[in-house]
Amino acid sequence: MQSATQQPESKAHDIAVSLCQVSKWFGAFKVLQDINLEVRTGERIVIAGPSGSGKSTMIRCINWLERHQKGKIVVDGIELTDNNKNVDAVRRDVGMVFQHFNLFPHLTIIENCTLAPMWVKKVPQSLARDTALEYLEKVRIADQAHKYPSQLSGGQQQRVAIARALCMKPKVLLFDEPTSALDPEMVREVLDSMVQLAKDGMTMLCVTHEMGFARQVADRVIFMDRGEIIEENAPTEFFANPQHERTKAFLSQIVH
Repeated sequence: MQSATQQPESKAHDIAVSLCQVSKWFGAFKVLQDINLEVRTGERIVIAGPSGSGKSTMIRCINWLERHQKGKIVVDGIELTDNNKNVDAVRRDVGMVFQHFNLFPHLTIIENCTLAPMWVKKVPQSLARDTALEYLEKVRIADQAHKYPSQLSGGQQQRVAIARALCMKPKVLLFDEPTSALDPEMVREVLDSMVQLAKDGMTMLCVTHEMGFARQVADRVIFMDRGEIIEENAPTEFFANPQHERTKAFLSQIVH
């Protein structure tokens, strides 16, 4: 069931990500059901919903970490299909920040950040290092550049993961519950980095239960349940006037 909320009419070249009738199964279980979504360039989308609602699966389909079996996904004008060239092209332009950091433990922070630009985009080492230091500074962790991940706190490691994604100069940045593995006192430092990215105009899709973040930076909040987009709206309306009973029940449990 799609929301009836009207979105401004978008021109094709303004669309960063488009999902049309996207469905996915895990065996007999249909985890995504006819998802329709357009994300405009520079738009910040927060995706909320109960566990098992298909949120993470949906954004993982956007960079082919999960393959959809039905429908069409287009990222920056490139359709995701079994064509490896298309997949590689999309992955070069779509960054992802995971729940569990996924840093290489045997590499220093600066090495973690320069590896992909050097190997995937063939960026010279000196330029890759300059770019890495620039983004480590942006997330306020440049002073840790020569340490190893194990020497950093969880919040610091997640900020490194954000910097690492930025080093690829992505057109779209995906976040899969980036604060859920952190101790509460570390959540704020990661959210602050994400807020700054939003202010800089990064196109973002973020799966999160941090509703304060949604209120602060989202252009739209999308609520999913049982593999469907149940409701979507601007944050003010989404929180003040939810339309669907499932949305109301969800918000009553997490918004105080």
